[in-house]
Amino acid sequence: MGSRRERLPALAWLLLLAIVPWWLGVPPLLAGAAALMVPSDRLRAHAGAIRRGLRWGLPGVLFALQRALGGDAFAWAMALLGALVGYTLLAGLEAWLDRNLREPLAPAETRDWPALALAPAGPPAAIVELDPPHWSEGRCVDPRGGEAHWADGRYRLADGNVVGGAEPRAAFSPDGRWFAAGAPRGGLILLDRGKGRRYRLHGWDLCGWHEGPWLARGTGPAMAWKEVFGQRG
Repeated sequence: MGSRRERLPALAWLLLLAIVPWWLGVPPLLAGAAALMVPSDRLRAHAGAIRRGLRWGLPGVLFALQRALGGDAFAWAMALLGALVGYTLLAGLEAWLDRNLREPLAPAETRDWPALALAPAGPPAAIVELDPPHWSEGRCVDPRGGEAHWADGRYRLADGNVVGGAEPRAAFSPDGRWFAAGAPRGGLILLDRGKGRRYRLHGWDLCGWHEGPWLARGTGPAMAWKEVFGQRG
């Protein structure tokens, strides 16, 4: 969730669109959606605020719509239908905008259970002690020098890297190679500064650091990043 400084303007925007006639609230939302698709650095710098305006403005317009329809059961049904369609389109738009942040993740290699059971020795066991992530809000100290600053839905690192579509919650690995940030609606964004690659992981959490990030999904066990990404070596 965003900070209080972000929620108060968003709530005021929602209330404004709920008060004015719905046909006055629709054009700003359409204009915001169109602005997100324009390849402009000036607009891209305000992408986070525009996205919040769409997410919070839509329920305000729908409330104004049901009020205009009489506020009966039919009016609420139309408003709920509008919410379903509107947020589906918004999710599709955001997925399209974040398409460049995704990296294809190959499935981890696995061994068939019969072969594992009949093997003369099982896989070697090792106890790994993880360094817990030290999360920071909005500003994160870089072990390699400088800080990462969050603004308008993105982190700017001191080395020039930019991680977009991120929540204001981030952590560096102890050696500074990896940068992790929370993703909207859950999940994780990872930046491998050593290889210059970004990964967007839906449903995964950062458990700690040991020669890179260790990740877990839900209540599952922690797994090394090489195993999650299907990489070796």
